[in-house]
This record gives sequence, structure tokens and C-alpha cells, in this order.
Amino acid sequence: MADTLIEFPCDFPIKVMGAARDGFAQAIAEVVLKHAPDFDAATMEMRPSKAANYLSLTCTIRAHSQEQLDALYRDLTSHSLVKIVL
Repeated sequence: MADTLIEFPCDFPIKVMGAARDGFAQAIAEVVLKHAPDFDAATMEMRPSKAANYLSLTCTIRAHSQEQLDALYRDLTSHSLVKIVL
């Protein structure tokens, strides 16, 4: 039996939330690109919170393995600008 319910490769959306500040989207794109070199940062969806204090970024990557996703989540959750990763 497989260790994951995800069939690879697949398109996998990752939502990252953090304080709305200059450079946040760029910093997240750099982390994502480290783990998914084929990620197109131009496809990143950005949504500010109602009061515009926070920014939600959705990055859809082409995931090739559970290990790739785990490493990406570890890097994102440990980033100083990131509050939540879903």
C-alpha cells in the first residue's frame, strides 16, 4: 500500500500566508523555486486580507514526490515571514 493518497506527478496548490510586506511574494517564490524549479512565479495568486495586513499566496507546483512536498513545507513553515502554510 502506498504511503500517500496523492498520485505523482500532479499539480499541487500550496497556500502560504504572511504579513503583507515588500518582498514577501518574492521570498516565497524563491523558496518554492528551490524545490520546484519548473514553478512559474507569474502564476502565483495573491489575495490581501480585508484590512490588507496579511497576504495569502497560492503557488501551484508540479509535484513529483511526497519527499519534495515535505521538504518544501519544511522550508516554508520555517521561513521568518510565513505565518501559515496549507
